[in-house]
Amino acid sequence: MKTFAELNFSGRLIAVEGLDGSGKSTQIYLLKRWLEAEGIKVYFSEWNSSELVKSATSKGKKRELLTPTTFSLIHATDFADRYERHLLPLLRAGYIVLCDRYVFTAFARDVTRGCPPDWVRGLYGFAALPDITFFFKTDLEVSLNRILEGRPKLKFFEAGMDLRLSSDPYESFRIFQGRILEQYIAMTDEFKFVVMDANENVEKQQVLFRKLVSEKIDLKKFKRRSPLPLPPAIPGTNKTQEVEGDLAAA
Repeated sequence: MKTFAELNFSGRLIAVEGLDGSGKSTQIYLLKRWLEAEGIKVYFSEWNSSELVKSATSKGKKRELLTPTTFSLIHATDFADRYERHLLPLLRAGYIVLCDRYVFTAFARDVTRGCPPDWVRGLYGFAALPDITFFFKTDLEVSLNRILEGRPKLKFFEAGMDLRLSSDPYESFRIFQGRILEQYIAMTDEFKFVVMDANENVEKQQVLFRKLVSEKIDLKKFKRRSPLPLPPAIPGTNKTQEVEGDLAAA
């Protein structure tokens, strides 16, 4: 597998990986806002978001019908659709593409659910490697506490309840995520993950995140020819100033 740079694409792809509750989604969102404020051509894509299969995935989860193999195939279909219709065209057009989860999520989760490793990797054999993959490594207890903030209970598949690891969803989550963490750690050297200490506070992580991205990618090459226009002010408000303030803070 080669990176997009090695395949001579004009754009670059940055992926973030980590356990549920690792904070990776927050970090890549903040990075996106910063890149936009810097005038960089940037596009964001997240795992399990293709309109093609979203409804099927949602129904399967709600009715708890998804087997490990079905789960794997649905996510591979979702990824392939986004890869062909969104990621590749924008990378050819010279964008910085940010992915909240990439193929490594499947490599970790599907194998943990019992799918053969070679089979899972074969499903994603069409995909190039990210130019940089950040692995937000966090302690299990930290992840669990973050997941539980603001909601009373864990979701069925999120907790790994389909694997019958424990009748207690919190213990099941701990075991399931622990096994996924082992898979990520095993892939770290193979895929040259940049490991981030996700136990650190948000601000400190973001400063380092931006620094590493700037060091590894010449962002000046991805500047827009003209800045994105700010939305017009809403009558009776000072919305334009609010947006400008958001961008300055990002």
